[in-house]
Amino acid sequence: MTVMMDGGIRRGTDVLKALALGAQFVFVGRPFLYAAAIGGEAGVRHGIRLLPRKSSAIWRSWGSPGSRR
Repeated sequence: MTVMMDGGIRRGTDVLKALALGAQFVFVGRPFLYAAAIGGEAGVRHGIRLLPRKSSAIWRSWGSPGSRR
C-alpha cells in the first residue's frame, strides 16, 4: 500500500519525520504558498533550492548519510 501524507507539513523536519514513519510521498504546499505570498516567483524558487539543502543537513544531524528516496 502506498502511503502519502498531505497536511501539517511546514518545515523540512516534518517531511523527514513522515518519511521515517513510512510515507512514500509527502506533499509540501504550505511553505511554498507562504514563499509565493512574500517573495513571488523568486520566493518559491528560493524555497525549492532550500528544501533539499535543509533536508540533507537534518538527515546528517539524525545520523544518516542522506535520504535513500
